[in-house]
Amino acid sequence: MPLPASAIPAPLQDNDPADAAHESLETLSLLARRRSTKVGRLAEPGPSEDQIDALLRLAARVPDHGKLGPWRFVVIAGEARARAGEALAEAIAKDEGVDEARLGAARGLLQRAPACVMVVSTAAPHPKIPEWEQLQSAAMASFALLLAAHAMGFGGCILTEWPAYDARARAALGLKEHERIAGFVYLGTPREPVTERFRADLGSRVSRF
Repeated sequence: MPLPASAIPAPLQDNDPADAAHESLETLSLLARRRSTKVGRLAEPGPSEDQIDALLRLAARVPDHGKLGPWRFVVIAGEARARAGEALAEAIAKDEGVDEARLGAARGLLQRAPACVMVVSTAAPHPKIPEWEQLQSAAMASFALLLAAHAMGFGGCILTEWPAYDARARAALGLKEHERIAGFVYLGTPREPVTERFRADLGSRVSRF
C-alpha cells in the first residue's frame, strides 16, 4: 500500500536544521534493489494529486548550482493525458506518410501509465553557471522524483522518446523554444513483480586517480 502524502515530513524553511548525513538502512536497501518498471506494466492506482505534490517537493531538493531552479514540472494525469496526446498527434498530422496507426500511437503515448510528470529543463546561458550544470540538475530532479515514488510505494520509469527531440512536439506540450524535455516520469502500480536486469559492468568503469 503506497504511503500517503501526509507521511512525508513538512518542507523545511530557510535556516531550519537539515540532514547533511543521515544513516538509513532502508534508503541503502532501496538503492541496492531499485528497479524501473516498463511503462506498459504500470497500472492503476497511480499517485493522487496530493501524493504527486509531495513527490515534487522531494524531487526539487536536488543539487542546484546558484539556486537557479533550472527545471520545472508538468503533471500530466487523468484526462490531461488524452489532451496532451491529441496535441502530439496534431503536431505530426501533416507529416509525409503519417498514417492512423502513428497518430493513434501519439494519442496514446502519455496514457500508458496512470500519471506522468514531464520534467522540463529550463537551462539557459548564465554568466557564472554553465548550462551543462543546469541540465544535470534537471536530470537529477527526474531521478529524485522516480526514487521518491519508489519509496512511496509506486513503480515508475523515465523515458524521453520522440517528443523530447521534436521541436513541434515540445511546442505542442507548452515548452518555450529554449526548453528541453529532461524526461517523462511515468508512475503507477506494477502489474506484476519486476526482476533484476543486466547492469553495466562496474569494474571496467571505476578507476582511482
